Amino acid sequence: MDAKTQKSELTRAAIVGAAVDLAAAEGLEAITLQRVADRLDLSKSGVFSRVGSREALQKAVIEEYGRRFLADVFVPAMQQPKGLARLEEIVRRWIVRMRDVEVHTGCIYVAGAFELDDREGELRQLLLEEVVRWRAALRRTVLQAVETGELRAGTDAAQFVSEINGLAMTLLHDARFLRDPRAAERASATWRRLLDSYRA
Repeated sequence: MDAKTQKSELTRAAIVGAAVDLAAAEGLEAITLQRVADRLDLSKSGVFSRVGSREALQKAVIEEYGRRFLADVFVPAMQQPKGLARLEEIVRRWIVRMRDVEVHTGCIYVAGAFELDDREGELRQLLLEEVVRWRAALRRTVLQAVETGELRAGTDAAQFVSEINGLAMTLLHDARFLRDPRAAERASATWRRLLDSYRA
């Protein structure tokens, strides 16, 4: 890769990163090419030349947020053996990420869902696909723990995943809105009780 191409890619990454920060703080609709340009001291045309339209930038934000989320929560947990150890590591990392990242910045998966729930279009569809893909990966992990005999046979994996997602959303709500300093601790306690109810 030549220096010019590398510089262009680094600039694009900075643009998307600035847009992720803006979306986390104010929502996907807050993203405009001009606002991102102002944050980086670039021209609006300079932003457009690297990412395209506003909608293209919004899509890039959803994809980048998903990449970061999986890199923090899911990918490292794959080092654990299939089964309960992997599931526990995913949930532990999810709670830690909520506590250390989303509590301060907001969660694009959660906020974006409320922002786009009553709209149609490519942006909503992309966010939906990202969330569905994440929940499907979580569901597969639950089913693997059933297969290893660590969770009860007949466990409704979709129900379990819904409950795990519920505790993550409650953590975000209580930490950000109620400003409860013990929100992550409470989420961990909820997880222990929930897991015990599904153990074989």
